[in-house]
Amino acid sequence: MSVHKVIKRVTTSALRDMKARGEKISMLTSYDYSTARILDEAGVEVLLVGDSAANVFAGYETTLPMTLDHMIYHASAVAKASKRAMVLADLPFGEYQGSIEDAYKAAVRMMKESGAHALKLEGGEEIIDNIKKIVQSGIPVCGHLGLTPQSIYKFGDFGVRAKEEAEANRLKSDALALQEAGCFMIVLEKIPAALAKEVSESLEIPTIGIGAGNGCDGQVLVVNDMLGLNKDFKPKFLRLYADLQGEITKAASNYIADVKAGTFPNETEQY
Repeated sequence: MSVHKVIKRVTTSALRDMKARGEKISMLTSYDYSTARILDEAGVEVLLVGDSAANVFAGYETTLPMTLDHMIYHASAVAKASKRAMVLADLPFGEYQGSIEDAYKAAVRMMKESGAHALKLEGGEEIIDNIKKIVQSGIPVCGHLGLTPQSIYKFGDFGVRAKEEAEANRLKSDALALQEAGCFMIVLEKIPAALAKEVSESLEIPTIGIGAGNGCDGQVLVVNDMLGLNKDFKPKFLRLYADLQGEITKAASNYIADVKAGTFPNETEQY
């Protein structure tokens, strides 16, 4: 039985129970009230308010320009719409990589002002003390390893990570460290499927994959991508579930034609 049929709100313990019984976890990004309401009613377990809003909403090349104010704005809209799904919000670049105190203050502000239920932070051992502080304060934290978009300039490209043994070993070590620090879940992005499966099986907490194969405990996609709103973006891991770019283009073209022809609005569409 799917988790959304048996509980009112998806929680960290519910996700852990799903892993224990082998039920896959569904996650999609969301950035606005209307889309979040639809996805929540459809039954998705986790709504990720990703800093990928920088790409799909604001047109930036990277996620780095997103500010804490931006993320609070998007997360609060999604939180208002969610009646059952967990709302998981990214802390943006620069808000948690510095001092423990600064990371804690940013996390508290996000939780207080957005209404999100949990936060996602990118990185492993290098931010482990900051994560421990946030978790100890009562804030659920989801880790993020592999391709971490906030570090894209360090990587140099958006290619697959942890293909070499040294980086793979570091990722496995980081995953265990995140679990020990109290993270309730970890996103694994763009790493070899075999490695993602190994990491997932080694952990008690769930893993969510994106471009990491089917061995993870769940999957996440950017909603704009899976709905076909960004058809120029065609990574290997993406499956299109709709062609909204085509549908919107068709609808807009028909609307324009009706306006030009004077057939919209008609007598039944006016006061």
